[in-house]
Amino acid sequence: MSTLMVSVSGIRGIVGDGLDPQTLVKYTQAYSNFCGEGKIVIGSDGRISGTMVKSIVIGTLLAKGNDVVDLGITPTPTVLYNIKKFNAAGGIVISASHNPNEWNALKLLNSDGEFMTPEQNKEILELLDKPSQFKSWDKLGKLEVSEAGLMNHLNDVLSLKYIDFGAIRKRKFRVLLDCVNGAGSYIMPKLLEELGCEVIKINCEKNGIFPRLPEPIPENLTETMKTVIDNNAEIGIVVDPDVDRLVLITERGEPFIEENTITQAVKFILSKEKGDVVVNLSTTRAVDDVAKEFGAKVFRSPVGEANVVKKMKEVNAVIGGEGSGGVILPAIHYGRDALVGTVLTLQHLLEFGGTMSELKESLPKYNIVKGKIETKDHNPDDIVNRLMEKYHNEKINTEDGLRIDFDDHWVHFRQSNTEPIIRCIVEADKKENAEKYMKKYFTALSELML
Repeated sequence: MSTLMVSVSGIRGIVGDGLDPQTLVKYTQAYSNFCGEGKIVIGSDGRISGTMVKSIVIGTLLAKGNDVVDLGITPTPTVLYNIKKFNAAGGIVISASHNPNEWNALKLLNSDGEFMTPEQNKEILELLDKPSQFKSWDKLGKLEVSEAGLMNHLNDVLSLKYIDFGAIRKRKFRVLLDCVNGAGSYIMPKLLEELGCEVIKINCEKNGIFPRLPEPIPENLTETMKTVIDNNAEIGIVVDPDVDRLVLITERGEPFIEENTITQAVKFILSKEKGDVVVNLSTTRAVDDVAKEFGAKVFRSPVGEANVVKKMKEVNAVIGGEGSGGVILPAIHYGRDALVGTVLTLQHLLEFGGTMSELKESLPKYNIVKGKIETKDHNPDDIVNRLMEKYHNEKINTEDGLRIDFDDHWVHFRQSNTEPIIRCIVEADKKENAEKYMKKYFTALSELML
């Protein structure tokens, strides 16, 4: 069975088993038809198959008559940021994000420098099976290879109005940096060095071979956490291959926890600027507690960067993001950005005056437990609908599956788009309470499938 997965953000699959040249041409030409004859910005995360995939994508776009700006190996947020800089009709990021070496993907972006909306994605899918016209030899697009993209992005991040770069440089943070040999290796060391940090680098080779599973979750970061302690680092900074996700490690070699990454970023920004916040329905309640301190309101969207961005624009939020370590700051661009998250964290830590573990302790304390249950022959939508009936008297949100808020906990049920499963996320004040409620909801799900 082919591994190809199609979502609102594009396509992904295993190279040679779903993500093949014919598929790449098919989706690229449909994307070109959607964009028209405008300029397209391209970037990749450095993984081994990126050269093959990029060559096919660029060749197809040139054949369609699109001019192409190739930014080289670069973070996803750098491509998002540069679409408007180059006055482009869109952009494609060649990256399977935190998926292992054998995977790759096309992330399709619109002319606003954002991920496709569901409506735009539907329009592209409708173009897939329509005949495609390619240009004659004298009307082909032109290719520009630009090294300016990384510096455009870096310079604007270093110019953020909330940041006292002189004070950060004077502080000389000792930082352990892990870029999993991905696109972060090309920009994160430079960013930290510009900030005056003493940088201890691991997995920052520019070879595109991931030395471990690239998803930056604690079980994949045991060696990184140990290295923080061994090198007496004040903070560990880890990014995924395409640098939209930021994971922090305390000076004790312990996870700062991704939910705390967005919470502390929200606290810092709201201390500087009045406004509201947007996070997704699976993000910690700690964000609400912090926002309340500053008289701000929290709006929630369905899971997914495009959904968070859409809601942020609707309510003119000053910051947004997701609990997976993604910080979105409109002052730079509407996209998750680990560079932005890094500078906000260092400034926040500087002003806080304590250690990373002390900063973590100062934030509202909640515990999230995640699980999933196979639906087998049952329709996941039917099961979620029955859950809605069961809990209809409670405070519920049905924009993305079912989220139920109680005084002492919340639970979010989401059906998968790619697997016959329902994901269940529970947050409570203590881990044992979250686990207790998770057991309760697993029992409820099992009873509904009898």
